[in-house]
Amino acid sequence: MGKPADTPMMVQYHEIKSQYPDAFVFYRLGDFYELFEEDAIQGAKLLELTLTARNKNSENPVPMAGIPHHAAKNYIDILVDQGHKVAIVEQMEDPAVAHGMVKRDVVQLITPGTKMIDGVGSDKQNNYLAAVLPGDGTWVLAYIDLSTGELKATTMYRFSDVMDELSSLEVKEVVLRKNDEQTTRQGLATQLGERGLVISTQTITGENATVSFLTQPLIKSDEVAATSMLLNYIFDTQRRNLDHIVPAVSYERLTYLKFNQDTRTNLDLIENTRTKKRAGSLLGLIDETHTAMGGRLLKQWVLKPLRDQHDIESRLDLVQAFQDDFFTRGALQDHLKSVYDLERLSARAAMGTMNAREIVQLKRSLLTIPGIKAVLSDTTSILNVTGNKLDDMVDLASLIEEAVVDDPPISVREGDIINDGFDEKIDNYRRVLHDNQQWLAQLEADERAATGIHSLKVGYNKNFGYFIEVTKANIVKLEANRYERLQTLTNAERFVTPELKEHERLIIEAQAKRTQREYELFVTVRERVKANISRVQKLAQQIAHLDVLAALSDVADNRRFIRPIFTDHNSIMIKQGRHPVVESLLSVGEFVANDVLLDETTNMQLITGPNMAGKSTYMRELALIVILAQMGSFVPAEYAELPIFDQIFTRIGANDDMAMGQSTFMVEMAEANHALQEATAHSLVLFDELGRGTATYDGMALAQAIIEFLDAHIHAKTLFSTHYHELTVLADQHASIENVHVGAVEDDTGHLHFLHQIQKGPADKSYGIHVAALAGLPDELITNATKILTALENKETVITTQNQPADTMQPERSGLSEQVALFNVDVADKETQIILGALDDFDILKMTPVDAMNALNALKQLRK
Repeated sequence: MGKPADTPMMVQYHEIKSQYPDAFVFYRLGDFYELFEEDAIQGAKLLELTLTARNKNSENPVPMAGIPHHAAKNYIDILVDQGHKVAIVEQMEDPAVAHGMVKRDVVQLITPGTKMIDGVGSDKQNNYLAAVLPGDGTWVLAYIDLSTGELKATTMYRFSDVMDELSSLEVKEVVLRKNDEQTTRQGLATQLGERGLVISTQTITGENATVSFLTQPLIKSDEVAATSMLLNYIFDTQRRNLDHIVPAVSYERLTYLKFNQDTRTNLDLIENTRTKKRAGSLLGLIDETHTAMGGRLLKQWVLKPLRDQHDIESRLDLVQAFQDDFFTRGALQDHLKSVYDLERLSARAAMGTMNAREIVQLKRSLLTIPGIKAVLSDTTSILNVTGNKLDDMVDLASLIEEAVVDDPPISVREGDIINDGFDEKIDNYRRVLHDNQQWLAQLEADERAATGIHSLKVGYNKNFGYFIEVTKANIVKLEANRYERLQTLTNAERFVTPELKEHERLIIEAQAKRTQREYELFVTVRERVKANISRVQKLAQQIAHLDVLAALSDVADNRRFIRPIFTDHNSIMIKQGRHPVVESLLSVGEFVANDVLLDETTNMQLITGPNMAGKSTYMRELALIVILAQMGSFVPAEYAELPIFDQIFTRIGANDDMAMGQSTFMVEMAEANHALQEATAHSLVLFDELGRGTATYDGMALAQAIIEFLDAHIHAKTLFSTHYHELTVLADQHASIENVHVGAVEDDTGHLHFLHQIQKGPADKSYGIHVAALAGLPDELITNATKILTALENKETVITTQNQPADTMQPERSGLSEQVALFNVDVADKETQIILGALDDFDILKMTPVDAMNALNALKQLRK
């Protein structure tokens, strides 16, 4: 409640603010939204507004910042994009007739998860809002895209899977159950908040008819509860019609090829890891779609490839059909260029925000459907059947064509929306307005003749209405009291007559009635659209599928992709496989293709060879071929025979997670453990340089143990890249492991040339120093490194100072298994022994960077 000294308006503001403490309250005052108190202080900083104060001369002035009503959307978008919420407070009654304080209320809460996506580059993006509900040994996730009406739910058994699905969906806001135990909710909020997610809460209330209808397809009670909570949050915050939301769909993650966020990042599936843009990613390469719906659907296919062979083959059959009929594909895509975002147009119709230009976009989209059907019907393939299933919605398209002009204004309340001949009343009003121009022209002619003032004119001003204007030089020619003075200008006087006033009243009345009548008819048309939302949404899904399949056929043609073959045998046979993204960045013919051959008896390839030679590219291209194949696309190869994989695991690149206190090596081991715990014999595992983040022998021991564990217990198809040449002997000890290497040759001058070709057997050496030379390290350094390497390979430990000439080095022979002690504990003093004991107690792998700094400081204090 407000303080005793608060004005009635501030009392009203505080009552509203208390209901939305975590939101910026945009409080409507006339033509402005006002921010008060802390909202104004923070909002002025974030939005670069001028911070003023209400009651400046009082003892406690109220901080205040204003935003013009017409520009509010831009400011709201800025706040929401930064993770804030905005509560829109509108006047609920006309101030002119209100008694006392004007009633105000929140009409909408805009949050990161409920923001309606728009703007350049966002048409192919979803904006998901999710709800997470802990169950009895399970976790339920429900999510919705408010801009399209898509609603789904799934049940998982580990919180890590929930986090991964949230990452995959790029969720920005999560709703938690408000009546959960506080410790449970706070724990969840902390974990979710650490990943940058906005947290909201919602009380689970009794079901209403709408919620019951939308959750009816769900069988699991926990999924019903989570979805109901999500829907109630939507209804409470949006407070408008949401008839475009489709009934919920339940899905199982295991029905799709599963991979986590690390794999999505390592493979550059959706965006390039380095640039954070679509260009340079798999999606950026294959997205040849022509509609927004198709673009969003293609992204979903990339992130969720299929595991059911029948469903995969059904998609491939349609891609094949489009590839076999180039002219049909081209004609279809010409029509698709005229199709707007039917899903989001449906949402705007349901919410009552669809304007006249958008309804014309819907009409133009629908008018393309008969052409699409005709194109597909001319074929003798399965495309004919697909075309016959399209609903061209001639009834709705014809209504819009008859009712709405082709180029309407944005505003729906200022007229000029409805076609001539559609409504008799509007035609009559327009006739009156048209006749008005003739009447005014005749009045002007008559008055010029009567007064003899040839410069006299009849005009109109928005503030003063119709007037007769006479220049001051001609005032003397006017008869006394002929006109009633209206306005004085610098060089003229403006007048009015009773006749002109009466005519103005009639014209204004006709204008107002015409405008109101046009708005009413437009709303009627929009309601017809709303009544047909389910038809429009079904059509949108069909068009999106056609768009994606035709696009994949385009990609297959343009990039020489072939149809993959799926086999029941657990073998991989890829001939001349290529990394599609890397290939697209090189000149034609420059990319070196490779075979990937793992028969039923071979589960693992140990890949050796120099850095930069193409080991990682070889590994990634296999994963991308698998993903493309199982999403229903052709693949970059001359021949591809594959099993159906259930999961893909990758450990590629050196990454840390400083925010979570994990070093590069800890992340490496965590990702390896994830694969070892989850992989099955039907999985694909890609491990690149495991063990390099620790001491040589530790790393080699871990790498060998992981290889043998995979071989003994999991039997997954595995590509294991390593610089530990000692591990290549494992191929002699395990029948399911084979050695391959990336070829490289030295010329007569000692320079290294990469062949980028995968060859049988292990590499003869690592060529690390050659790569260092290619990187441009000083010749003196390279020469010294070569001598040190020779000594090490001869099992010599070279002890030298930094400036000691190379030819004076005195090698001291030692077994490589021996290590030089950093400290001689036996002769160390008591103080040193205490410090060494403290070091022994540190669990470095579990320490965060801050913990490490604090530990180092503690050792310094011991030294003092």
